[in-house]
Amino acid sequence: MITIDDLLQDAALPIVPDTSFDVGAALRRLAAEAHRRPDSGGEVSSGAQAGHRLSTVCRWMINAPGAAQHIGELADAAPSAVPGKAEDFDVEGACVFACLLLLTGHPESAQFWWQLSAGAGHRIAAYCLHLHHLALGEAREAAHWRHEVTSTRAGTHGIDDVLLDCLGTVATYVRKNGSSSSMAPTGQLEMEVDRLAGEGGHPIVRRPDQRLVEQLRDFTSR
Repeated sequence: MITIDDLLQDAALPIVPDTSFDVGAALRRLAAEAHRRPDSGGEVSSGAQAGHRLSTVCRWMINAPGAAQHIGELADAAPSAVPGKAEDFDVEGACVFACLLLLTGHPESAQFWWQLSAGAGHRIAAYCLHLHHLALGEAREAAHWRHEVTSTRAGTHGIDDVLLDCLGTVATYVRKNGSSSSMAPTGQLEMEVDRLAGEGGHPIVRRPDQRLVEQLRDFTSR
C-alpha cells in the first residue's frame, strides 16, 4: 500500500518508514519540519488553492512506487467483484486510478473511483475528495470527507486537523519548489485514458486494463 511516507519521500523531510501505516504518526513527524519552513501556504483558503493541492497529491500518487502494480490488481479483479469491499478489489489501485483520471481531464470519473476507495477506508482517497469538493466550492461535501479523514475508527488512527493542514502545507511547498515524484501524465498515457473513456458508452470511465497499466509502468520508470 502506498503510504503518506511514500508520497512525501521527495519533499526533503525526515520521514521514517512506517509499516503499520500510522498516518497520524507520520504527519506528526512532518509538523516540526513544517514549522521551520518559511511561508509555505498555510491552510487551504480558496477553491483554487485546493485544486492546486489536489493536483500535487494526484501526481504523487501516480508517480509513487507500486502505482502501476496497484492499478494492475484493479484491472485483474474478477468482474463479479463488489465495489467498495477491500477484499474484492484493490482499494489503493482505485485511488491511484482516480488520481490519473483527474489529471487527464475526467473529474466526474475520478470522483466515482475515489468514492469507491474512500468507502473502503482509504484515507488518501477521502482527502482527495475533500480537496475536490473544496475546489468546486461544495463546502458541505468537503467537510464530510475531511471528517472521514480525521475520524478515528476501530483499529485505525485518525489524522487530526492540525496535521492534515501540515500535509496541505507540504503539498504547497512541493508545488512551488518541485519534486521528482510530481510529473504530470503526458503523451501515450493520456491517450490510453482517453481510449478507456471512449469505450463502453458510459459517462464514468470503466475499470483500467493492462494496456493502461503498461503505459503507467513506462511513465513511472522514466
